[in-house]
Amino acid sequence: MLELKNVSISAWGDDDGEVEIIYNVSLSLQKKKIYVITGPNGGGKTSLAKAIMGIYPVRCGSIYLDGEDITGKTITERANMGIGYAFQSPTRFKGLRVRDFLSIAAREEDEQTLFSLLIDVGLCAQDYIDRELNASFSGGELKRVEIASILARDLRVALFDEPEAGIDLWSFQKLTETFRRLHETTDTTIIIISHQERILRIADEVILVASGKVSDITSPDKILGEIDFTNPECACPSCETRR
Repeated sequence: MLELKNVSISAWGDDDGEVEIIYNVSLSLQKKKIYVITGPNGGGKTSLAKAIMGIYPVRCGSIYLDGEDITGKTITERANMGIGYAFQSPTRFKGLRVRDFLSIAAREEDEQTLFSLLIDVGLCAQDYIDRELNASFSGGELKRVEIASILARDLRVALFDEPEAGIDLWSFQKLTETFRRLHETTDTTIIIISHQERILRIADEVILVASGKVSDITSPDKILGEIDFTNPECACPSCETRR
C-alpha cells in the first residue's frame, strides 16, 4: 500500500516567494488497483505524482510504502524500491539505442521480451529496436518507448503522467489494453494522470485534484456522468483540463 499523510509541497514563485502547491493531502492507495488523477490544469496533479517519486521534496507530512517511511528517500532509492515514473515530456538519450534502453529497464537482453514491450505500446518492434533515441523521434514515439521501459520493470508503484499525450488513436487503444493487462497480471499500484474518457473508464477509483487539494475520490461512473464530452462549454474539472 502507498500512503500519503498530510503531505504539503511548496515551490518558489516569481514574485511572491515560496508558494504552497499541494496542501495537506492524505491518500491510501491499494495494491492491484488503478487510480486516475484528474482535475484542472495547474491543480497539482503532476506535483503530487512527482512527490511520490521523490522529484519534489515534501515540505511537511509523510509518504509510506508498505508501511515504510520513504519521505526522506532519494529518487534512486525509491526507484530501487519499485517506484517508476513515466514523464509527460520524456528525455532524449543521444547515442543510446531503444534496445539498450529497454534492456537496462528489463535487466535482460532477450529480444522477444523487448519486442513484446514495444508491441504493447503500439510500436513496430522491427522498426524501432535498433534506432537511437535522438531527435529523429517524435514526442509521441519517445513517450511510448519510455512507457515500455516502465512496463519492463517489476514495479510496486507505476506512475504515468498523461500517457495519451502525442499518441495516435490506435496506439492509445493499445496502451489502455496494456494497462488493463498490467492490472490483471500484477499487484502493481497503477497511478495515471489523465483527463481522457478511455483512461477514466479503466480506473478503480478517480482522484480529483484541484487547487492543490484532493477535492473528491469517486468512481469512474460518477465522474463520467458529470462530464459532457461533446460540450465545449462544460465546466467540470476534467473538461477544464481538456481546454
